[in-house]
Amino acid sequence: MDAIKTILVPFDFSKSSKTALNYAVDFVGDKEDMKIILIYVTNELNMAMVKEAFKNTTDSYPNFRSSMQWMLSQGSLVNSILDIQKMEKVDLVIMGTAGAKKDAENEATNTSALILKADCPVLAIPAVTSSFNIQKIGLVLGQEEIDDKTVLSTLLDIATRFNAKVHVMTIENKPGFYGYSKIDQENENVLEYYLENLYSEHAFIENPDVVEGILKHATKKN
Repeated sequence: MDAIKTILVPFDFSKSSKTALNYAVDFVGDKEDMKIILIYVTNELNMAMVKEAFKNTTDSYPNFRSSMQWMLSQGSLVNSILDIQKMEKVDLVIMGTAGAKKDAENEATNTSALILKADCPVLAIPAVTSSFNIQKIGLVLGQEEIDDKTVLSTLLDIATRFNAKVHVMTIENKPGFYGYSKIDQENENVLEYYLENLYSEHAFIENPDVVEGILKHATKKN
């Protein structure tokens, strides 16, 4: 994948979508060759009100030097995002999330559903995110070989741009030998070759719960 040029932000004027837009604006920074597309998905359109609302939104970023445009769509949120992503050749989707409802523990959020279906990177921004900061990136690897090295290109692009260190982690959630196999060594060589000085470490963490293991290590490494 080439460098990130076009970013899509699903936007419905909610707190989570505004947080995602703030993050996208800071992500672009002073890069004038990047652009942000806002997509508003609704089945009830009051064009005058929508235009005014979007104008107020874009006007709230007077120092944003790149392009920001908006598009309207009707129907399913996830399908609309996927259609726009393909049509506009979007490189990255930055989407806000408020998390699943407390009374629906197993219900997938729109963000998680999009991540499963999209063929481009999706960056999920929690609504509680208070500021933009990319200094340390956690890369989670299993025991499979990295057979397609190009999957690291987005990671490399972002890490290089922000001079962020990449902390690799593998969760030991079942019995086995970790860190000593031929595949582990080949993956290590790939990471060192592609990430060079941005590669920080590879930690092997014992935890039967993969998500808990990731979150604990991420908190430990700040």
